[in-house]
Amino acid sequence: MRVLLVKMSSLGDVFHTFPALTDALKAIPGLKVDWVVEESFAEMAAWHPAVDQVFPVAIRRWRKGLFSSKTRQEWKAWILSVSGSQNGQSPYDVILDAQGLIKSAFVSNRLQSQLLRLGQTVPLVGLDKRSAREPLATLIYDRRIAIQKGIHAIHRLRQLFAQILEYEIPQNESEVFSYGLDKQTLGPVSLNTPYMIALHGTTWETKLWPESFWIELVKIKAGEGIKVLFPWGNQEEKERAERIVTEAPGAEVLPKMGLNELVRWLVHAEEVVGVDTGLSHVVAGLEVPSVAIYGATDPKLTGVLGPRVKVLQSNFHCSPCLNRSCQYKDHPYPPCYTEVSPTHVVEALKQLKGSKD
Repeated sequence: MRVLLVKMSSLGDVFHTFPALTDALKAIPGLKVDWVVEESFAEMAAWHPAVDQVFPVAIRRWRKGLFSSKTRQEWKAWILSVSGSQNGQSPYDVILDAQGLIKSAFVSNRLQSQLLRLGQTVPLVGLDKRSAREPLATLIYDRRIAIQKGIHAIHRLRQLFAQILEYEIPQNESEVFSYGLDKQTLGPVSLNTPYMIALHGTTWETKLWPESFWIELVKIKAGEGIKVLFPWGNQEEKERAERIVTEAPGAEVLPKMGLNELVRWLVHAEEVVGVDTGLSHVVAGLEVPSVAIYGATDPKLTGVLGPRVKVLQSNFHCSPCLNRSCQYKDHPYPPCYTEVSPTHVVEALKQLKGSKD
């Protein structure tokens, strides 16, 4: 069976798809999935053994110049490159829009039309209007699937794949799943001492764990003989990491690196602590002992989920507020994080590692 999968962004949402791919590959030996994904996540999509080809798309970049001739040319070339890759291939059995957005439905529809020009009639399937995030997207599907709301995105995707590809998730595996990653293929790193990775960067100011807490955590881990490493992806994150390291000798700021290289460092880490950020989802799939910190946001439907991750959610009266700015302007940081202190994080890590032992 061949499937053309459209699930373009964001990092966490893309990674949430991996357990569904693992289910499908187990149920359908020989399954081949070609994945349409945002160019910045193309490396990640190729990690799963069910994925044959990755088609990086640049919707985020193109929409900045939506009506420019350059964008039109790049879009046309991209459509042709995807269809051109089908030479000598067996036809797709289905196009699966696993995102349920207008943009993903549009891309799926354009690919379906191009394949039809090549003589391939491929059904386009996705969520129904009560299940999709943007109901208008469902108008162009050939088949629409109803999936229960109010459950985690990982389990919704698992159910969606199972219904479309016509297999059943065994009852004893309904809550147990695998991301399907082969960690052995990621290779070693150049550090021989035990280390922790601190995933401190995120998109909202209210999702940031206080710098003073990171400093305290570094000092605690130094006493345990564990070095804390701070990766970064932009100038703001780099400057934050440098401030923390200045106040907490023994920690280190990593050089800027691509996703594949960073994942190699993550997989060999003794521990990982992260905020509500896409990379925390990746760590969950690597099954490294990790803590994910939530204050302003809610982990219930799209939070980090995995066998060796502990989610610490603040119980502060207004948490989760789901706001990008905190109402407590006179406080140095969102006060919800006072209930997710470095001591709580260290204790959670000890519990995780103790349960594995």
